[in-house]
Amino acid sequence: MSNLSKVYQKLLAIQKSLKVPKKHFNQFGGFHYRSLEDIVEAAKPLLDELGTVLVISDEIINIGDRFYIKAVATLIDVETGESISACGFAIETEKRAKMDDAQVTGSSSSYARKSALCGLLAIDGQDDADAQEFPDHRQARSQSSQRPV
Repeated sequence: MSNLSKVYQKLLAIQKSLKVPKKHFNQFGGFHYRSLEDIVEAAKPLLDELGTVLVISDEIINIGDRFYIKAVATLIDVETGESISACGFAIETEKRAKMDDAQVTGSSSSYARKSALCGLLAIDGQDDADAQEFPDHRQARSQSSQRPV
């Protein structure tokens, strides 16, 4: 065995094996995407096989007059208790058509959680619509998600 801790070895195995195709299509935006639920569902068999669990949590952060959702995705090795985390952020929009406040928060939470999972599990989001529209923002978000939580 290498000098890597077991949780890193297991994370590497997940990153090498995990495949999450973009099976949904956004007609309005004209792009394919994968959902948060797609990522979690694809990861579950690998998590089980490797004796790991995935925990995702949210925190609402207020900066000035804006609210952000900070999501943290943590992979835990059930054998050793070791863990590794990555975080993702999403800003809550002021209002969205046909959405109440709870739905706006839920939408931001899903986006932040997906971002955290993509960072932790090394899922390439390069072809995602938000990555194309804001390439510098995606790079900054990716770098910030590598900071310890």
